[in-house]
Amino acid sequence: MTPGGTLGAPGVVVVTGVGRYLGAHVAARLVADPRIERVIGIDPPESGGEFADLLGGVERIRIDGGSLGGLLADLDVDAVVHLALVTAPDPQHGGRSAMKDQNVIGTMQLLAACQRAPRLRKLVVRSSTAAYGASFRDPAVFTEETEPREVPRGGFGRDILDIEGYVRGFRRRRPDVTATVLRFAPFIGSTADTTLTRYFSQPVVPTVFGRDPRLQFLHFDDALEVLHRSVVEDHPGTYNVAGPGVLSLSQAIRRAGRVAVPVLEPGLSGAAALARTLRLGRYGLDQVDLFVHGRVVDTSHLEREYGFTPRSTAAAFDDFIRAHHGGAVVTRDQLATAEQRVLDGIRQVRAAVRERT
Repeated sequence: MTPGGTLGAPGVVVVTGVGRYLGAHVAARLVADPRIERVIGIDPPESGGEFADLLGGVERIRIDGGSLGGLLADLDVDAVVHLALVTAPDPQHGGRSAMKDQNVIGTMQLLAACQRAPRLRKLVVRSSTAAYGASFRDPAVFTEETEPREVPRGGFGRDILDIEGYVRGFRRRRPDVTATVLRFAPFIGSTADTTLTRYFSQPVVPTVFGRDPRLQFLHFDDALEVLHRSVVEDHPGTYNVAGPGVLSLSQAIRRAGRVAVPVLEPGLSGAAALARTLRLGRYGLDQVDLFVHGRVVDTSHLEREYGFTPRSTAAAFDDFIRAHHGGAVVTRDQLATAEQRVLDGIRQVRAAVRERT
């Protein structure tokens, strides 16, 4: 038994967000644990079947959050793992409004259902180090007790603050439930497919001129391990979950064998345009601020209470590099278009500065 753990694993576990990469892998891992009798995955009706091969032993229920009602009580649920969070707005699926509905309103509805589940004794909530924000006023290292110096500019960071506030309220109403909040650093590794991994997979990587932030990553397999332990053991409280050590952005780019393209900080729209040109995907203010200011968290609380230390940030990043060796190739025309968009963004910034002066 690890520090803080208990011998009894929950019999019935509900996992939200099983139609997504993280939720599907967590549910599959819980199904493989013989101590757990039943794993139920909850997703909205429109969720796809992309990870159906992982969910063979998972009982799936497709339902809107507003319809949860007494479902958890009817299922005699012992534990809930809440992973159904959206990290960046998707313009094709409702943008920022839909993202907030999913993250904040969806969490409120889930916690209301948890409140009415008498057998519930464990709640595990995915959070993020984005809760600390990212600004020039940040401390060198954040602990779990550190308050953000500024409200995060990005929607995901603001959603995380709301979500954690609702969990604190739930703890007061249901002190009999062990509530665990996991503030994850950005995921990376050989299998993870995120905005961050796509960012470093591109031959040309947009950076902010004059900035070289310190970064921490978390190997995806270590995230699964911490989530699993949070379900089968008792670890009440809030934990930073990240790989020890740091990499500067310039070190990461060199390790990945990529080429950095600096843009002026006020012209970050140029970086976003470059990301779209290189098919990086969604690229929000949370990621922009991270690549400007960086963020480092202390993980001693996790290591002490779980008896587990994730692999280092450098080791996690090296595993990602080995799996993505070679990366994508851009054509000369595509690169020229990207460079032109960056230059156009810089010119717009300079023009705006001249107008103000």
